[in-house]
Amino acid sequence: MASAVVAAFSGVDAQAKVTAPAGARIFRLDGAGVTYAMGVDDKGYLQPLYWGAPLAPGDPLVSTDPVKTGDPVLVKAPGELSGFDPAGSVTLQEYPGQGEGLVNDPGIKTIFADGNRDLVLKYKSHSVRGETLVIELADINRPLTVTLRYTIDPDTGVLARSASVRNGDSRPVRVDQIASAVFTLPVSDDYRLHYLTGRHAAEWTKKDVAITPALTVLESRRGSTGHGNNPYFAIGKDGVTSEDAGPVWYGALAWSGSFRVSVGQDNLGRIRIMGGYNPYDFSWTLKPGETLDTPVFYAGYSNAGMGGASRTFHKFEIAHILPGGEKAKPRPVVYNSWEATAFDVTEIGQEALAEKAARIGVERFVVDDGWFGARNSDKAGLGDWTVNRTKFPNGLKPLIDKVHTLGMDFGLWVEPEMVNVDSDLYRAHPDWVLNYPGRPRTEGRNQLVLNLARTDVRDHLLGVLDKLVAENDIAFLKWDYNRNWTEAGWPQVAVQDQQRVYVEYVRNLYYILSELRRRHPKLEIEGCSGGGGRVDLGILGLTDEVWPSDNTDPADRLMIQDGFTQAYPVAVMMAWVTDSPNWANTRTTSLDYRFLSSMQGGLGIGANLDKWKDEDFTTASKWVAAYKTIRQTVQRGQLYRIDPPVRDNASSATMYVSQDKRQGVMFQMLHSSMWRDNPAPNHPKGLDPARSYAVSVLGGGALPDGVPARASGAYWMERGLRAPLKGDFVGTAFVFEMKD
Repeated sequence: MASAVVAAFSGVDAQAKVTAPAGARIFRLDGAGVTYAMGVDDKGYLQPLYWGAPLAPGDPLVSTDPVKTGDPVLVKAPGELSGFDPAGSVTLQEYPGQGEGLVNDPGIKTIFADGNRDLVLKYKSHSVRGETLVIELADINRPLTVTLRYTIDPDTGVLARSASVRNGDSRPVRVDQIASAVFTLPVSDDYRLHYLTGRHAAEWTKKDVAITPALTVLESRRGSTGHGNNPYFAIGKDGVTSEDAGPVWYGALAWSGSFRVSVGQDNLGRIRIMGGYNPYDFSWTLKPGETLDTPVFYAGYSNAGMGGASRTFHKFEIAHILPGGEKAKPRPVVYNSWEATAFDVTEIGQEALAEKAARIGVERFVVDDGWFGARNSDKAGLGDWTVNRTKFPNGLKPLIDKVHTLGMDFGLWVEPEMVNVDSDLYRAHPDWVLNYPGRPRTEGRNQLVLNLARTDVRDHLLGVLDKLVAENDIAFLKWDYNRNWTEAGWPQVAVQDQQRVYVEYVRNLYYILSELRRRHPKLEIEGCSGGGGRVDLGILGLTDEVWPSDNTDPADRLMIQDGFTQAYPVAVMMAWVTDSPNWANTRTTSLDYRFLSSMQGGLGIGANLDKWKDEDFTTASKWVAAYKTIRQTVQRGQLYRIDPPVRDNASSATMYVSQDKRQGVMFQMLHSSMWRDNPAPNHPKGLDPARSYAVSVLGGGALPDGVPARASGAYWMERGLRAPLKGDFVGTAFVFEMKD
């Protein structure tokens, strides 16, 4: 293809282009204030050329001038720097194979049937297929090809990149490592990597480190995404990038299994980011003619700081990742029975809770663990997805009918991927779990992991879930996953194929979720894994919401929610009001404070309503009604971090602004105060400076002294306002309504 200019996406106010100028082997993607470019050098390597703020259409990407030289525009490959730095180790490659002196992380590492481990990938061809730029690389003399795919979103400039490898030989080829993408940033010593880490009940902790030749590796070896590291990164400039300004390169891998994202400087100081399947305990023997595809790695650029990067990514995720896209309905106010009853689930008890939940304005009632099989504790019954007739003598229908008459829809907790040894399913199929024959089967939370890589296990789970939903009017499944992998064996397949389990398991999980949604279009699903143990762009594409953490302490949750929203949108982030003192840290907080914390996400209630007093129901009813007036703005608006919640901060403030800027809501939360504190005002963000806004206190109450009832957006953003908060763990929220 000598020339191509193709609109990859189209919109009323935006257009994305994939461009290959005539006479050159240079490829460029442009969309929403972002340019991404690469080119084929004079030795045939595909080199990254640029990723960042938009360039003009005619701006040169390489130094060669065809007007003066008369030659086609070519990228120049570097030569050897020394015997320690051969050309192969200093040539930038868009997607390098493990060969020709490469000393950095390869995009792909293979072993051929004859033992050869050298893989050198060079440009073979390219094409534009609809919205996608496709570039094919091939080994220099072996029939192995790698296909790279690129799209760019016109509204956000977010790239979608993936790769696939095909074995064209008559003998098998083993793949030991394969990335979805490799990204490169220019030489600089002031880059800082921002990432999210933590542990169970302490997820989404923000970290940042200098990027150096010492490689930083974000990974999970757990079989799922994991609590420890999230497959998300953001890179800024030290002293230049802030919350509101400066360059940020960011991205997230759409994969719910073991992953690896590495970030570091190469031997010439250039920054390389690589992400894909975790090579730990992984291999894939490609049969003749077989292809292996990677997950998609999404990545973007913003010049508006960390806040601008997250808002842009949220916009992309809502439009292109989440089920229903921009037209999806907001998350309903939910009640979950776990803290009230644990495993002691009965028809009468749940009906009583449903009446109390309806009293405060709940819209969805969810029965948690304990409704099925011999499930009286976490030691038995898991895997037997039939209604416990002792607890529900007439099945679930009487309870569901009761919930409907109270004006709520009905949801149910499930954990399909797991099994107790003390269950009918395990007794019938002990071979269905991940295991190594003759080795221990390590239990976690008294359960084993079913091997979803097996098609019979996949089909069984889909069948029982389909039957459960079809026979009951179930609007919602809370899909849990409460342990990591051990003994990740798949003894039923050939030895060379057993390590495919890390990929095939997740693919079959996706299949079950997508097929269940196809068969039941109105069904909604929440992803949960001991809290935030499996949150990523893969699972978000198949679930309507996720559970960020089992830690529901409202003060801790402010930090957890702040970290979560660096990468993922409020639209999917559930936040519950639970009992006090909180189980996680024994902290005591008021019901008002707990609601104000949880109202900054998808609001849920998980407290034991059987122990509430009349005044608690009155308080809850007030806040649920108030939340419904701002729900669309909180869940689907733009998020501004005015005063981020950090451990050494006495206060925090967060702002949500509707997409049309007609409504804004600013939450101010106080952790602790001292006598005669005189805090600075908080300055709202995101309002229309030229329009007038009336301000009120969410939930009622008088405005603080000196705060006018109405002023321009410019006034509010420049002057700010202060809430006279005193004490420990208190808060308030101001609502801004545009006046025509």
